[in-house]
Amino acid sequence: MKSIHLFASDPAPEGEIPPGPSVVGVDLSLSATGLASSEGWCRVLGYEDKKNPITKLPHGVRLFHMRRVLDAVTEAIGRPDLAVIEAAALSRSGGGAHERGWLWWRIFERLTDAGIPVGLMSPNQRILYATGKGSGAKTAVVDAVARRWPQWRTGGNDNACDAVTLMAAGRDWLLAPITDMPKAHRAAVENATWPEVK
Repeated sequence: MKSIHLFASDPAPEGEIPPGPSVVGVDLSLSATGLASSEGWCRVLGYEDKKNPITKLPHGVRLFHMRRVLDAVTEAIGRPDLAVIEAAALSRSGGGAHERGWLWWRIFERLTDAGIPVGLMSPNQRILYATGKGSGAKTAVVDAVARRWPQWRTGGNDNACDAVTLMAAGRDWLLAPITDMPKAHRAAVENATWPEVK
């Protein structure tokens, strides 16, 4: 059975996380979903087998593993005050688009069915919030997260860093930012899609 838990950080020491609402950032992927909680932890969950990628499995086996990822991600998210998901990148090409879409909608469905408000940020908005620019290499986001939110131990994992950025933007939207952000960065929060009620 292929592992689902790929990375988990120790939570930040008590006192290093500013108090405020519970927010989880979710960077969805079947092979490496990044999760970060405002309580100070990061995780990366997914199906990882480079010799037998999930998109090459027989359909019944593929669905079995997709459901395993779905269940693991849902359980890890828990019941925060807000979940912030990276919006589906509809222009993204390559294998697995069909499967990624399934996972995205199933997570969205489970969160909304549970009454958890969901915010959506585009990939460009996520990068803008972290770096101040609307595009850039993954390493730029990793470096920005290490500088701005060092309490979250990402191990340099870009999926975890993306999730930390989404979580921090959610806290910012709830008027309880983790740290003060420059105006250029905050434009990403102002232009993201947020639930109707805070």
